[in-house]
Amino acid sequence: MPTWPALYYVSPRGRDDDDGSADAPFATLRRARDAVRLLDKSRTGPIEIRVLPGTYRLSRALRLEAQDSGSQLSPICYKAERAGEAVISGTRVLSLDWRAYRGGILQAEVPEEIAIDTLILDGQVLRMARYPKFDPEGGILNGTSADALSPERVSRWANPAGAWIHALHSHQWGGYHVPIMGKDEHGELILGEDRGNNRRMGLHRRFRFVENVFEELSAPGEWYFDVSRRMLYLMPPEGADPARCLVETTCLANLVELFASEREPVHNIGIEGFVFRYSDRTFALTSEPLLRSDWMIHRGGACMLEGTEDCALTRCSFDRLGGNALMVSGYNRRFRAESCSFADSGASDIVFAGRPEAVRSPLFEYGQTLEPGELDLLPGPRNESYPADCLVRDCLMTRCGRTEKQSAGVEIAISRRITVSRCSIYDLPRAGINIGDGCFGGHVIERCDVFDTVKETGDHGAFNSWGRDRFWVPEIAQIDRRVGAFPELPFLDALEPVAIRNNRFQCEHGWDIDLDDGSSNYHIHDNLCLGGGIKNREGYRRIVENNVMVNNGFHPHVWQRDSGDVFRRNIVFEAYADIGMPEKWGSEFADNFLHSPGYAGKADVPAAELRAKSGGDERSLKGDARFIDPAVGDYRVAEGSGALALGFRNFAMDDFGVASSELKAKARRPEMPAAIGRGFPGSEARSVFEFQWQGAYVKNVTSLGEISATGLPGADGIFVLGILEGSQAAKAGLRTRDVIQGLDGSTLNSIDDLASLCRSIAVPSALRLSIWRNQRTDSCELAAEGDILPERVLVRLQRD
Repeated sequence: MPTWPALYYVSPRGRDDDDGSADAPFATLRRARDAVRLLDKSRTGPIEIRVLPGTYRLSRALRLEAQDSGSQLSPICYKAERAGEAVISGTRVLSLDWRAYRGGILQAEVPEEIAIDTLILDGQVLRMARYPKFDPEGGILNGTSADALSPERVSRWANPAGAWIHALHSHQWGGYHVPIMGKDEHGELILGEDRGNNRRMGLHRRFRFVENVFEELSAPGEWYFDVSRRMLYLMPPEGADPARCLVETTCLANLVELFASEREPVHNIGIEGFVFRYSDRTFALTSEPLLRSDWMIHRGGACMLEGTEDCALTRCSFDRLGGNALMVSGYNRRFRAESCSFADSGASDIVFAGRPEAVRSPLFEYGQTLEPGELDLLPGPRNESYPADCLVRDCLMTRCGRTEKQSAGVEIAISRRITVSRCSIYDLPRAGINIGDGCFGGHVIERCDVFDTVKETGDHGAFNSWGRDRFWVPEIAQIDRRVGAFPELPFLDALEPVAIRNNRFQCEHGWDIDLDDGSSNYHIHDNLCLGGGIKNREGYRRIVENNVMVNNGFHPHVWQRDSGDVFRRNIVFEAYADIGMPEKWGSEFADNFLHSPGYAGKADVPAAELRAKSGGDERSLKGDARFIDPAVGDYRVAEGSGALALGFRNFAMDDFGVASSELKAKARRPEMPAAIGRGFPGSEARSVFEFQWQGAYVKNVTSLGEISATGLPGADGIFVLGILEGSQAAKAGLRTRDVIQGLDGSTLNSIDDLASLCRSIAVPSALRLSIWRNQRTDSCELAAEGDILPERVLVRLQRD
C-alpha cells in the first residue's frame, strides 16, 4: 500500500485552475476539497490543506461530506499556515452609490438579490435604528424602555413592517423576539409569532426595545434598510465616509458544515487555526424546542456538524458571529474542540443537541405530561441520533448571547458523555454551562472557571440544569406516587451520573450551581463556589460533597419524599435556605462545617442551625474554618481546621480555566469576594416575619429561592409555608408553596396589602383568592371566619 503525504495550498492570491502547489496555490477552500476527492483512495499518509493568511469570503457554506473523509492512516487537516491569520468570513462586499438624504443621513440603493440584516463598516458592526438607543454600558439588552411599544411611540412610525421587538421573558427566563408585521386600521401594531423561548409567558413590561424602525434612525452609526424600496439609510459614525470604507453585509448563517449521516459519517477531519468571523443573525429562526427545557434553538452554527466521527477543531477563533458559533447536532461521535476562543457570539458558543427522535416518550413544553400507562418504560435512547463521547477542552468563551438571551457558553441537550474541561467562560446573559435535560447523562464538567454569569436574566445559575424528563410532572405528590411504584423511573433517561468537579463558579444574580426541575443523577464535588451557593430543586440521587460555598450555602427546594440525596463534608457560610422541603431530607446530611469568622480563636461548636433545618447533621460543626488566603481565592483550610476533622479534603484552588499559555494570557479571572452575606435586592424593605391567616402560615416573598421555587417573575405576593389541618385555608384548597396574589379582585403584593384589605371587610365572608400554583394562575374561595386579620407568629408550634 503506497504511503506518502499530500499537501495543497490555498491563498487569496491563488487561482482555482492552478495545481495547488506552494508556487501555484488554489484560491478557494472548495477547490482544495475537490482536489482531495480525486486522490488515490488506496494511499496512506496525512493530507493537509494549508491555508495562507487572508480573508476567505464564502458565497455558500463549505460542506464536507462522507466522501471528503480521511481515515486513521490518512487523516485530513484544513490548517491555517499561521494560526489566527486565515479568516473564513460570511460576508459579501457592497459597492454602493451613497448620496445625501437629510439630517446627516445618507442613502444608497441595494441590488435585488441582497438582504441586509447586519451592516459592517471597516470591520465595525453598526447598529440598526432602535429605541431606546444602544448603550454599550446599558446593562440588560444594552438599553430598554417600558414605553418602547407605547401608543405614543407607535404613532410616530409610518410603517414599522419589518421591525422587531427584542425583550426579556416576563419572568426574565431568557429572551423573546417578536416580528412586527405592520399596523392595523386603528394604528395598533400587528405582531407575528414570537421566537426564542420555550416558556411562552409573555414579554417583560420594562426590559424591551424595538429595532429597524425608520423614524428611530437618529444616532451616528445607526442604519435602516427599507426592503420594499431596496433602499439603505445610514447615519455614518462620526468622522467616517462610507464611500471610502469597506462596506460589508453578512450573507451566510453556516460557514463550514461537516454533514453526513450515522450510516455513512464524515470522519477523521481536522480544522485548525482559522478565524470564523461574521455570520447572519439567526434569532428569527430560533423556533425548535429542546424538549421541556426553557430553550428554543436554531439548529445551525458558523461551524455545523452532523453525522461525524473523530473530527476536531483546534486553535480556532470564533468572532462576532450572528448566531451559534459551533453546533454539534444529531449523530456525532468523539468530536473534539480544543484550545479555541469564542467572543461576541449572537447566540451560544457551543451547542450539543441531539435529535428529539432519539428520546423515548419525548415531551416539548413545560406543561405537557404523560400518564404512567402512556410512558415508554425502556431505558435509554431510542436510536443513535445524538452527540456522544465528545470533548470541549481549553476553550475561552466570553460575551456570547449578544442577541439571543436564552444562550450559554456550552449548551448540552439530548447527548451522552460530553466532557467540558479547563474552560474559562464569563460575561454572559445567562448560564455559562447549561444541561437541558437528563438525556442521557455521563457528562463531566471539570476544572472550569465560570463567572460573571446571569447578567441580563434571572432565576438561573453559572451552571444550570433541568431534568423534566419523561417521568417528571410539576406536582411533587404525583412524582412521589409514580416513583414509589417504579423507583427506576428517574433514571430511564438519566442513565449515567453527571460529574461536576474541581470547578470555580460565581453567580451574583442566582446560584453558582443550579440543579432545577427534576435534575437527577449528579455528583457535585470539590467545587469552589464564590457567590450564589448550590441549589438542588426536586430530583433524585444528587451527591453534593466537599464543596466550599463562600458567602452563601445550600438551597434545597421542594424535594421528593425519597430523593436519595446526599449533602456531606461541605463548608458553608450560611445555614440552609430550604423551601417546601419534606420532613426527611434525602438520605444523608452529615459532617458539614458552618464557617463563622466570629469564632476565630474559639473552639468549634455543634452546628445547631444546620441540624435544626435538615434533621441530620448530628456531627456537623460551626466555627472558623481557618482558610489559608481568601483574599487571593485560596479557600483551602489550614491544619487544625474542624472541617478537616469532619473529613473535608483540600483541593487545588489555583488550577481553574484555560490551560494553554496563549489563552491564559487572554483570559481574565473573577474578582475575589469580600466575606459578606448576600440578600435579595430590595428584600430589606419587605417584612420577613411569618403570619397565620385563616389556618395558613404565610410570609412575604423575599428571597431569590422563593422566587425560583415558585416560578414567580419577582418578589411580589404572599408565600404559603404550611396549612393547619381542618382550617378554613385547608377547606378552601390552599396548598403549601402557593403564592397568594389577589383578594376579591385586588392585587396583593405583601402581608401589609392583605391586612389593609381585611380591615376594609366589615364581616367575615367568602373571599375569592387569586393564587400562583405550579407556575400558572389559579383561584380558590375561602369561607373566612373569626378575626380575619393576619396575626404575626412569634413561635410556630405546629406545622402541616
